[in-house]
Amino acid sequence: MAKLTKAQREWRPGMPKKRRSTKVMFASTVLLLEAFVVFFATLAVFGLRRGELPPALILGIGIALSVVMILACAVLSKPWGVGLGWILQIVLILTGIVEPMMFLVGALFGLAWWYGIRTGIRIDSEAAKREREQAEWNASHGDTPEAS
Repeated sequence: MAKLTKAQREWRPGMPKKRRSTKVMFASTVLLLEAFVVFFATLAVFGLRRGELPPALILGIGIALSVVMILACAVLSKPWGVGLGWILQIVLILTGIVEPMMFLVGALFGLAWWYGIRTGIRIDSEAAKREREQAEWNASHGDTPEAS
């Protein structure tokens, strides 16, 4: 039998489901896509410049950056998580020093990151407002749905 998570063990009938942050989902999506792009860019730089730079350095830095981007998804809900994401955006843009096309790729992903964070914050605030209004309506009109 599979082990239950803490949330599954603490669940009781009638408990409202905790809403997941849209900002975190958008930011995670961008970071995961960046991790794939960094991995494949690492392979491209390895093939194009292994005579100029040590292969272990190219692969080590590229794979480490990909792993950091994946692990950063786990801390996006923390107050400093989005700041770490911004730092990773800058690092991605700076990879253009080694492969100039990465300046463009990094700038486009930076734009996607900014848009995802901005839009996620807006959607999360609208959802919180909607939940407050629904709770107020339920309190004033009774919590039970009417029979059809």
